[in-house]
Amino acid sequence: MGFSDKHFLVKVTGKVIVHAEEPCNDHWLPFTNLDLLVPPFDVGSIFCYKKPSNGSFSNKLNILKASLSRALALYYPLAGEIRWNAAAGENQIRCNNRGIDFVEAVADVELKELNLYNPDESIEGKLMPKKLHGVLAIQVTELKCGGIVIGCMFDHRATDGYSANMFISSWADIARSETPSMIPSFQRSIINPRCPPTYSPLINDVFSVFEPPTKPNHDGDDINGDHVLISRIYYIEGDQLSKLQLLASENGKRRSKLEAFTSFLWKIVALSMEDSGNHNKLCNVAFAVDGRSRLSEGDGEEKKTLMTSHIGNVLSMPYGSKRSQDLKEMPLSNIATEVHEFLHTATTKDHFLDLIDWVEERRSQPLVAKAFASNEMSVLVSSGTRFHTMDKMDFGWGKVVFGSCHLPSSRIDSYVMTLTSPTNSNDWVVYMHLPMKQMNYIKSHAGHMFKPLNSNYLQI
Repeated sequence: MGFSDKHFLVKVTGKVIVHAEEPCNDHWLPFTNLDLLVPPFDVGSIFCYKKPSNGSFSNKLNILKASLSRALALYYPLAGEIRWNAAAGENQIRCNNRGIDFVEAVADVELKELNLYNPDESIEGKLMPKKLHGVLAIQVTELKCGGIVIGCMFDHRATDGYSANMFISSWADIARSETPSMIPSFQRSIINPRCPPTYSPLINDVFSVFEPPTKPNHDGDDINGDHVLISRIYYIEGDQLSKLQLLASENGKRRSKLEAFTSFLWKIVALSMEDSGNHNKLCNVAFAVDGRSRLSEGDGEEKKTLMTSHIGNVLSMPYGSKRSQDLKEMPLSNIATEVHEFLHTATTKDHFLDLIDWVEERRSQPLVAKAFASNEMSVLVSSGTRFHTMDKMDFGWGKVVFGSCHLPSSRIDSYVMTLTSPTNSNDWVVYMHLPMKQMNYIKSHAGHMFKPLNSNYLQI
């Protein structure tokens, strides 16, 4: 039961650069206005597989590299690099087929021993590559049991989670000698601003121009490391999610499980603030809303197809802000109403059209989601349950037994992603990147809901 991987070694056996099989002409690809809302940081994806029934690891590596090269011919900007384009006066993707750093490794640990509950210990610096160059880096590691772990680290400015999963799914299709189920689109004109730009002043409540903070993120000395951000992965059983949904719907308005979960998380973070002496401070929760389906509403099948296959960022981040004392006293159903209302502001076509136009007038300035524009406690929630692609991450030797996002330890933003459980469709897996203070409070006061991920649960 549990895990025992605290000390295991990873040996890098090879490093190569994989180029697109059919390189495109060298050119610049500008970021869309929605890409410019994303700060310059990296985000990873990790996929774990049991031992393949046939073929050597060397053979699997050759298949992966060959299929990756073919996939990059379709997703050619991912083989480029982000550089300053002096002629345009801004950073853009240089589509020059620089290639992807591809790391080959072996680890003296079995899949069932990997402490996936604590990815800081098991994934960071071991099974996930550091992206030193380009837009994407990949590491493929063979475990002692013959299992395989694939780690991908993306530059978030080039891809959101939807785009990253679409790429990996296409790569897996090609590895199985199948035609990718979706052909990517890099057509920038579908996210062009209107002329002249026009937008509601309400956009200023969601995003703002970034101004560097004038004081530290926390007061005093952090002797106990309470403000250090750590990552943990939990699972939540379906009956707990259903109970949470009932509590969030007590005022007669049925709320979704996602709204209920976000409300509970907002409250528990506020309670941890009150418990640690940060009385009545502002506590923010933001939510990543995908705009692909919204932007194609009423514009026909061609626009819908282009938006569905668009590679880049198509996200808004509405948020709610309340005093921790208020959240402590509010019933969950009232908090759920707050969540529902702020989410509703970013679920329309007009919102995303306004957002594109708002950015157009500020392209030369650094922009930031307003929830993260100050030193207040802020958490971003993202739903990975909507991707429905885990079953597609089959490279020819079986389906994923576990997959998750992964934030590098250098990330200083609080982030939570909900994921579909690989073993029970009613359960969720939840990746959390939060300050140690909040994580310890959750462990102590919400352990009935947040259960540490373990090998027994994953059936490995």
